[in-house]
Amino acid sequence: MSILVVSDFSEGSFRASSTRAAVAAANRIDGNVDLLIAGKGARAASDAAAKLHGVTRVLAADSDSLDHLSPETLASQVLAVASNYTHIFFALGFLNRAAMPRVAAKLGVSPLTEISDVIDASTFKRAIYAGGVITTVKTSGAPVVASVRTTSFEAAADDGAASVEDLAPVEAFAKNTFRSAEIMKSDHPDLLTAKRVVAGGQGLDGEAGFKALEALADKLGAAIGATRVVVDNGLCPNEWQVGQTGKIVAPDLYIAFGISGALQHLAGMMGSKVIVAVNKDPEAPIFDVADYGLVADAASAVEELTKAL
Repeated sequence: MSILVVSDFSEGSFRASSTRAAVAAANRIDGNVDLLIAGKGARAASDAAAKLHGVTRVLAADSDSLDHLSPETLASQVLAVASNYTHIFFALGFLNRAAMPRVAAKLGVSPLTEISDVIDASTFKRAIYAGGVITTVKTSGAPVVASVRTTSFEAAADDGAASVEDLAPVEAFAKNTFRSAEIMKSDHPDLLTAKRVVAGGQGLDGEAGFKALEALADKLGAAIGATRVVVDNGLCPNEWQVGQTGKIVAPDLYIAFGISGALQHLAGMMGSKVIVAVNKDPEAPIFDVADYGLVADAASAVEELTKAL
């Protein structure tokens, strides 16, 4: 078996947490594991990637032409080497989410999205119905093309010593032209890797409630999360969205303020070690999954907790 892991790398940033999980999943299969990093600055990131446990080779496709990589270009880069592999695992990231189905379509196989366990080389577990059901799927497609759910695998350690090889970059997809990028800067921890997350929903009563939530996050050293509804209403940036169509998180502590507990949101935070829910509705579904629950007004609870700290 030969497994290719496509790293989570975009805009010059190597996202270690998602890549570590994908490598850990690949290590469940008996075979050689190669790691692909594609984009401008990929060579500089290869030293860190080479240390990941189980990786045999790091393939670095680095070129100015790969700056601001598009999903189409990344898919072409993967397809250029795909014939060498029995499995292609994508670390979960926004760029990889879009590139993976393109690769699968070109190879004529059905992709497996967000696998959460590896049973054997052709059998995997993955969630459906917004995480409400865990299915076991056996595929006969070759190669196996899958994305890996970050929170379902223990991160690969830094005890490896892989070789690093330069890979010829493909031509950028001509029908896409980069215009601009707006990258959010935050003083709070990264939502995907934070040990503590405070999250808000409609029960926080608008902008004032989320300003108060930011103050609480500062006190706790926590990242900030939000439901899709409040993001869609413009109360929070997209980067804060937790859920099936947002980010999948698994912190040590997840405090949900004014979140009812829709399946779409629960799918993004069910891996949290301790879940605390604050909601004035005692029948809110969030209490069914919470380790600790408080029936109270969410906005008031945020203020009181901030004062207590």
